Amino acid sequence: MDDDDKDSLAGLTAVPPHRKAHSYSQQLRGPSAHQRQHHVRNRNHSLDDSRISNNIIDSFYESDSDDDFFPHSNPNAADEYMEGGGISDDLSQYQPLQEFIGTGGGAGVFKSPIRAAVHPGRPPCLELRPHPLRETQVGKFLRNIACTQTQLWAGQECGVRVWEFQNAYEHGCGLGGRVRRGDEDAAPFYESTDTSPTLCLTVDRGNRLVWSGHKDGKIRSWKMDQQFSTPFKEGLSWQAHRGPVLAMVITCYGDLWSGSEGGVIKIWPWESLEKSLSLSPEERHMAALLVERSFVDLRAQVTVNGVCSISSQEVKSLLSDHIRGRVWCASALSFSLWDARTKDLLKVFNIDGQAENRVDMSSVQQDQALEDEMKVKFVATSKKDKSQSTSFLQRSRNAIMGAADAVRRVATKGAGAFVDDTKRTEALVQTNDGMIWSGCTNGLLVQWDSGGTRLQDFSRHPCAVQCFCTFGTRIYVGYVSGIIQILDLEGNILAGWVAHNSPVLKLAVGDGNVYSLATHGGIRGWNIASPGPVDNIIRSELATKELTYTRRHGIRILIGTWNVGQGRASQESLLSWLGSVVSDVGIVVVGLQEVEMGAGFLAMSAAKETVGLEGSAMGQWWLDTIGKALEEGKAFERMGSRQLAGLLISLWVRKNLRKHVGDIDAGAVPCGFGRAIGNKGGVGLRIRVYDRIMCFVNCHLAAHLEAVNRRNADFDHIYRNMVFSRSSTLLNTAAAGVSTSAHMLRGTNAMGVSSEEAKPELSDADMVVFFGDFNYRLFGISYDEARDFVSQRCFDWLREKDQLRAEMKSGKVFQGMREAIIKFPPTYKFERHLPGLGGYDSGEKKRIPAWCDRIIYRDTRPASVSECNLNCPVVSSILQYDACMDVTDSDHKPVRCKFNVRISHADRSIRRKEFGEIMTSNEKIRSMLEESRYVPECNVSPDNLVLENMEASFLLITNRSTKDKAVYKIICEGQSIVKSDGEAPDYNPRGAFGFPRWLEVSPSVGIIKPEQTVEISVRHEDMNATEDVVDGVPQNWWSEDTRDKEVILVVRVQGSSTVQSCSQKIHVRHSFSAKPVRNDSKSNSARRNQVS
Repeated sequence: MDDDDKDSLAGLTAVPPHRKAHSYSQQLRGPSAHQRQHHVRNRNHSLDDSRISNNIIDSFYESDSDDDFFPHSNPNAADEYMEGGGISDDLSQYQPLQEFIGTGGGAGVFKSPIRAAVHPGRPPCLELRPHPLRETQVGKFLRNIACTQTQLWAGQECGVRVWEFQNAYEHGCGLGGRVRRGDEDAAPFYESTDTSPTLCLTVDRGNRLVWSGHKDGKIRSWKMDQQFSTPFKEGLSWQAHRGPVLAMVITCYGDLWSGSEGGVIKIWPWESLEKSLSLSPEERHMAALLVERSFVDLRAQVTVNGVCSISSQEVKSLLSDHIRGRVWCASALSFSLWDARTKDLLKVFNIDGQAENRVDMSSVQQDQALEDEMKVKFVATSKKDKSQSTSFLQRSRNAIMGAADAVRRVATKGAGAFVDDTKRTEALVQTNDGMIWSGCTNGLLVQWDSGGTRLQDFSRHPCAVQCFCTFGTRIYVGYVSGIIQILDLEGNILAGWVAHNSPVLKLAVGDGNVYSLATHGGIRGWNIASPGPVDNIIRSELATKELTYTRRHGIRILIGTWNVGQGRASQESLLSWLGSVVSDVGIVVVGLQEVEMGAGFLAMSAAKETVGLEGSAMGQWWLDTIGKALEEGKAFERMGSRQLAGLLISLWVRKNLRKHVGDIDAGAVPCGFGRAIGNKGGVGLRIRVYDRIMCFVNCHLAAHLEAVNRRNADFDHIYRNMVFSRSSTLLNTAAAGVSTSAHMLRGTNAMGVSSEEAKPELSDADMVVFFGDFNYRLFGISYDEARDFVSQRCFDWLREKDQLRAEMKSGKVFQGMREAIIKFPPTYKFERHLPGLGGYDSGEKKRIPAWCDRIIYRDTRPASVSECNLNCPVVSSILQYDACMDVTDSDHKPVRCKFNVRISHADRSIRRKEFGEIMTSNEKIRSMLEESRYVPECNVSPDNLVLENMEASFLLITNRSTKDKAVYKIICEGQSIVKSDGEAPDYNPRGAFGFPRWLEVSPSVGIIKPEQTVEISVRHEDMNATEDVVDGVPQNWWSEDTRDKEVILVVRVQGSSTVQSCSQKIHVRHSFSAKPVRNDSKSNSARRNQVS
């Protein structure tokens, strides 16, 4: 015991002092539609009173206890901006209550999260599209992004949208503007006409087009250079696949490849695309037919007698190897490697790099096999277990889990569906040194050479890899944990940070930034100079302008908890508990315990949880009944709920606050019977309010007086293991498969796998409220003594016997959390339907009265009093904490707590504008960024090449820098027929500046070390067999007449991490000379592309 406590206790007499006024309810009444009038008078202290009013307001109890009281923050600080509730006649009557704070909250996972005007743990970023509330994005979720030199394109569920980089720093339209909810703070953008969901994008810089693949199987083109307005229209489009277009890529020869379900890969030759694009809008139907009929079906090409050489799994990714002229096709568990020119299949290999001779079953055979397996599962699990030693609970659980396993297998049908999911490939990228990198669901990064040989793998983060992009000599990796890492070409980590609070879906490079798209739809731009010295300057400058973009709001939140003892409540009881105090409340959270119990119900609930099902008829009755008490639909809107066996939590939001609240997720942690059954445990809801995260957790902890350590352990287990995700009972749900949360290790170090301690999701919340039947009892006191103290309203004496207060003071539970000083009678245990304090249990067991039902919270305050600002964005105080003693429907009394919550957040639209002014006007920053744009000096020779027959010519690129690497890329700006009359030729580019099929440039991409020279082979490629030549002219669709043509090659050179580049043009002409026709079956290209 502390010395202060001993001194305080020494001054107390053994007999409680006489009190002039008696109050066990700290309810402070405001105007309410449901308020009832009660006669107020001084009461005697008999425990046999038939009814005790909980509306006594004549005076407050002056406490003499040795509680660690902490003064409240300024009570009127938030009144000037209260939102979300009714208006009180006299706000000054709401005086925040004194609080008790548990110890141990200053370190570890119980420490309040660090907040700042500018995030200290990551580089400052351009928030092109701030995180929108998920509920505003139904039907509009962004799925992917791609960058051109001046634009960022995003594919969404109803089309595409485009941002112009020149408008990236402009402020948004705000609420009530011309954009829909969720985009009020986004930089100005344009949207297309409505289409089927966009699943993939690829950029064709050569023809100034963006190609999009859609769920309805169509491929559409969009012009980059059009005069945008909303909505803008598509260009060429056609039906490419029966199923969704899952991946697209433009090869180094300008052809468009697309992949779909069932391993289907199709090629759309550039020649047909070029002709279709040249047709007028009136000929659009003819153009679509021309393309549709030109495709090459690669899967059909390698299928013989129903046996296919490649995987039947859906195509996850397509990658063009511009260095060796190949195309990689990745499914979840295997790869196929193709020649981009000849379209030949070169190699099929699995994720371990082992070559495969694949024989895939047809889809009909797979369906039959899975159906048979499912029948076996259900038949086997339906047989009665004759063993008496196996409990009903275990049999139920085994049966449902067996069925669930069969269902999961059917849901993931396809070749390799039964292989461990942790090895699945999620993303592919090629680096400038020619290596291919793949990312897996277990976080593994695998390096391959261009021939499909697995070289090495790296484990830099334990969470799943979602996406890649590469720039210069850097590899950017996006993870499901929201982390972005930067690696060098050897796989070493250069930097890492938490970029988003949800998985990183896509990465794209444009305008000096690496843009990241998160699953919630937010887009952020990270300067390629980050992390670096420039970040500290930007961070400091933004912090100085904090007041210009800080916004403050205030709301009131009502928390109610009740152990209903498997019973039902009258409407009068619910109005007394909740309806009478919600007139000024914006958010209501209700937690119930023991909604329904019993061995059969618990077993079925546990079984349903294994297959993602929840809820019960009794739970739904409670939701409907509480909604009626809150005038759901008129005053409040229910956002969601979560039930775990007998535990139920639900959340309502006042309708005028609804536009500021969203992103609701749910979680559940069972603690009963080996941490598997929900008779004890916790259910939680997480919401975003004014861009701040709040978590509410309803708990039912271990029972019995002596189980203190078990209760402490239950809390710790719930706190550390509560994981929030989408729930089947959440209302206003968003599109399936999109979640703001993933099951991940939140606290894992972004720089590597090692970590001190996994950080629970509750640790990241700005406000956490735990409530429920915690089951902590009074110790060291008899039943009769407890009743006597209650009768005399000596609650300060009883608090000294409270197990929870003692455990919190010693730092063993609810570390660092706060509770208002209790001044109401113990809420357990009562005889049902017996009013007043005389209803305490007087049966055979005579359970000692106890404060089992509690409400405890934490906000962002590091000290007892803190100003509400961006460094401490959520500051709460308690206005009311009481029990409804007049409710007799259960053996527990319902408890409620009203919070006054002050919230600070950044106006992200204004902050983006301030960020833009800093980036464009700060001379020091501009100077530092200019230095990072240095391009090494390089010489390219010669300027002209003439190709004769099959002989190769060579380009030499020399890096004259003594310390910096140079990155080069060679593209074909266009091809033209050489005219004999001297007229200037017209050069027409192929798709994505691809090479004509007769020209081979190798390597067309690479890295040049300081003071080194690389030799580039440029040669004419013979692609013709005997039957392909008529009168000396090639006839195949993929062949071209090369006798009188020339191309312009452009060599682009840039630094290893710079956006600037320098270019030099090379004219290459092919002089066709007569030669004997070749009779061998394979061309030089085919022989060179054989994979050993």
